[in-house]
Amino acid sequence: MRTAIAIVLLAVMLFPLYWMVDASLQTNQQIADREPHWLPFGGTLDGYRDALGQQGGHLVVSVIVALGTVVLTLLIAAPAAYGLSRRNSRPVLFTLLIVQLIPGIVMANALYRVFSTLGVLNSPEALVLADSTLAVPFAVLIMRAFMLSVPKELVEAAGLDGAGAVRTFVTIVLPVSRNGVVTAGLFAFLFSWGDFMFASTLNLGAPNWTPITVGLYDFIGAGTNTTSWNSVMATGVLASLPVAVLLVVAQRHVSAGLAAGAVKD
Repeated sequence: MRTAIAIVLLAVMLFPLYWMVDASLQTNQQIADREPHWLPFGGTLDGYRDALGQQGGHLVVSVIVALGTVVLTLLIAAPAAYGLSRRNSRPVLFTLLIVQLIPGIVMANALYRVFSTLGVLNSPEALVLADSTLAVPFAVLIMRAFMLSVPKELVEAAGLDGAGAVRTFVTIVLPVSRNGVVTAGLFAFLFSWGDFMFASTLNLGAPNWTPITVGLYDFIGAGTNTTSWNSVMATGVLASLPVAVLLVVAQRHVSAGLAAGAVKD
């Protein structure tokens, strides 16, 4: 009975994804028919040709910005998480929690003023920095929970062997905490990949550096493309693929990283 309920719930959750893939392979005439086409028989790949031709550049921009956000987030959050795991840091942890409660539009307006002063508006660097402001606090909390479980004996043994703080952190702590690092990096990628607020606020004057979220929004709202729904759906499928692949590849690490700290010895 439980299995049947789980299958029904899974089917309901996956139906929008199935319908998006199905519509992306149909012709616009088939999509407009009153009778739904549950399978894309007699369909076309024109939607994917249009999507790659018009949105391929935006996908590349999203990949560049997302990878930049992951690198910057891990460079800042990993040593910060290790430091917080070795000291009584409740005020800092409370501050990190509060930072995540700030509405995105408030941060976007504040960052617009700062980036305008620094002269980095309308650039990929602006999006990487902005997305990192959301990802770093979350990454610190995730990795700190995992680094708390790193045995102190390992760190002390490395010190006795002559390893300094940096070498101990790089060669001992990070490899032992790889599940937490992978999880934090994956969520940083997801934050950046799905960002619309910062992309539509900080890169208004840089059409060549528009990520896929804003590109898809313009694609739907461009007027001349509103009837090309197979192209819109194909763009949605292509935009979902990197995230889906990453989640499948990193599933084992993510499960272990999210469970870190849930059980206290």
